[in-house]
Amino acid sequence: MNRTDRLYALVEELRAVAPRPCSARRLAGRFEVSVRTVERDISALQQSGVPIYAEPGRTGGYCLDKARTLPPVNLTPGEAVAMAVALRGLEGTPFRATAGTALRKLLAAMQGDDAAAAQALAGRILLLDDDDDEGGKGGKGGGLPPMPRMVADALDTRRVLRIGYGDREGVTTTREIEPLGYAGSPYHWYLMAWCRLRDGLRAFRTDRITSVSVTAEVPVPRSLREEDLHIPQGVLRQLTLS
Repeated sequence: MNRTDRLYALVEELRAVAPRPCSARRLAGRFEVSVRTVERDISALQQSGVPIYAEPGRTGGYCLDKARTLPPVNLTPGEAVAMAVALRGLEGTPFRATAGTALRKLLAAMQGDDAAAAQALAGRILLLDDDDDEGGKGGKGGGLPPMPRMVADALDTRRVLRIGYGDREGVTTTREIEPLGYAGSPYHWYLMAWCRLRDGLRAFRTDRITSVSVTAEVPVPRSLREEDLHIPQGVLRQLTLS
């Protein structure tokens, strides 16, 4: 068992016996590690905000306050990433640090494979700072326009999309694209994809996608590299789940 899995399992073991205490020796035997390792793990959990306290005495040990912890949370990878994106809106507020702590707690409560899938999905999301609201649509005070469901689900669908796309002059072209990721700001979101018409990586502003259909074709996997993107406004930052 790796350390991440053990930390999660320690919380669940203490939750199962709460409000009774559980000794470090018993926990060490349960997870086949040393007492010192258990003590280090408990300290790490306490520092991350998990409400574990020590009860002294011959029958004492570590106790978990069940009333202040979350039970196992069945978040999907998409739900976890959606929360991470939403929490980025707290930048510059007094709540940014505590929002990060809340997200880490939710990730720790996820199943290991779901958490790994969420990390992989986050690796395909970029956030755009200092967008100057080029084009005016969805601008400051106007709110973001609705995103077509098939565009929002593009990474989950894992199929080639056929889209109608209008450029800044209003000329619409039909393109087949291979979705790779998203980039977004408070004013615009872009679907990043390999464009077969242009034979290269392009960022498609989602409010300029006039039509979309899903083909049956599964594209060959491609990497998404930030240095290959050419978004004229702003600075790109990689989304992280922390």
